[in-house]
Amino acid sequence: MKTLTLTLTALMLWGAAAAMAASNTETVNLNASVVAKAKLSLSVNTLTFQDADPDSTPSITAQEGAVTVTAKAQTGTSGAVTLTLLTGDDLKSGSDTIAISNVTWTASGTGFQAGTMNKTTPQTVASWTGSGNRTGTVTQALANSWNYVTGTYTATATYTLTAP
Repeated sequence: MKTLTLTLTALMLWGAAAAMAASNTETVNLNASVVAKAKLSLSVNTLTFQDADPDSTPSITAQEGAVTVTAKAQTGTSGAVTLTLLTGDDLKSGSDTIAISNVTWTASGTGFQAGTMNKTTPQTVASWTGSGNRTGTVTQALANSWNYVTGTYTATATYTLTAP
């Protein structure tokens, strides 16, 4: 009986102490800032079109094959994300030129599309709405012609990823 009385007394004292315990609550506000950003990577940075007989090879695919394009963007829910391609000039070898419009591309991947190079107006390579990560391939080809003057031709093409 002594053990039971002692146990009941201990429980009553613990309950009384718990009822008299103080309590205080504070809140913390959490803020996170996410701003629009875009990140672009290409699997290759140089494309080479090897010489070929125009009769047997009317279109020369870049020796490097398909370029893998990885485009990542953070934007608003309805933000239009666009990947464009623009060349500053035609293919040139000294004073000789091959019109840049002779270079076209095919594309695969969600939101990616085929097109033709242009030196004055950026051409859409891919587009989508909202934030996301897209990977696609772009395979460029040069229309081959007997009319081209011999030489080593060069041009620079610029991919631009825009996320408003």
